[in-house]
Amino acid sequence: MTLELQAISKTFGERQVLNKLDLNVAKGECVALLGASGCGKSTALRLIAGLDHPDQGSIRINGAEMVDVPAERRRVGMVFQSYALFPHLNVWDNLELGLRMRGGTPSARQERIRNVLEVLQLSEQAQQKPSHLSGGQRQRVALARALLRDPLVYLLDEPMSNLDAQLREDLRPQLRRLIIGGDQPVVYVTHDQQEAMALADRIAVMRQGSIEQIGTPRELYLQPASTYVAQFIGRPQMNLLPPQSGVITGIRPDDLRLDPDGSPCTILSREWFGANQMLLVRCDRGDLRLVCSGETAMDAEPRISWPAACEHRFDALTGRRLPSD
Repeated sequence: MTLELQAISKTFGERQVLNKLDLNVAKGECVALLGASGCGKSTALRLIAGLDHPDQGSIRINGAEMVDVPAERRRVGMVFQSYALFPHLNVWDNLELGLRMRGGTPSARQERIRNVLEVLQLSEQAQQKPSHLSGGQRQRVALARALLRDPLVYLLDEPMSNLDAQLREDLRPQLRRLIIGGDQPVVYVTHDQQEAMALADRIAVMRQGSIEQIGTPRELYLQPASTYVAQFIGRPQMNLLPPQSGVITGIRPDDLRLDPDGSPCTILSREWFGANQMLLVRCDRGDLRLVCSGETAMDAEPRISWPAACEHRFDALTGRRLPSD
């Protein structure tokens, strides 16, 4: 099973949301669409699902053209940010509704629902309405509904953005076990780069309706194609320093070192990240973020340096990555 988008464009009024978007997702691959609000990532998902129609371009699932196929016949399993559960129906009825509309015997429907409720540890909540469930339970019901769809493609639209950090960590293994890593292509929309890097095989960083760069999480971290990608991938953000001759130098906070022979600087602020600390320092090159061990003794005016091999160079005018010397 594969998913292919070719030259997909979409305009709402005078605003172009997608501009000739190309994307291929292989069998069993999870591709995250990562970007800021308004970049077009959720619109791309709605076009794949058939909830909107593109102005131009091709959408193929398993080689079959889908542009003019109604949403109910595309066999996509979609999980929404808002869960999209019917509040007047209990968990069981929410899951059975879609199965009943697609046909099948009552006994077959009941067996499938019982199985998926057991897998997602929701059997005890089968007769409860969504208002009586926690956020994590409601999201698992939404996942159960997508699983029962028996889809050719999974589409996940910010499925964990309404959950707190601990619940997101708890749900990631279930997502990997039940959806990601199966035979179906998965498109995962998120604005959270940590989530994208944890779950996706490849990440497509989107900007103004186009893909700025696509690659594995490691490729995007080590070889960002632009200053936009460089600051979107990696936390804390990459430091960008504008030197002479129209070049911007980028350096990751992890690559900065305390060095008695380095440039003098002043500590502006300090944040703790478990065993590490992040310092914001000011030196003659500008303000820099530095990550170091929490046990590191810190002078009032430390000195810092970084290996030249760790520098990233970008064109100051276009923001695009410059070739290595």
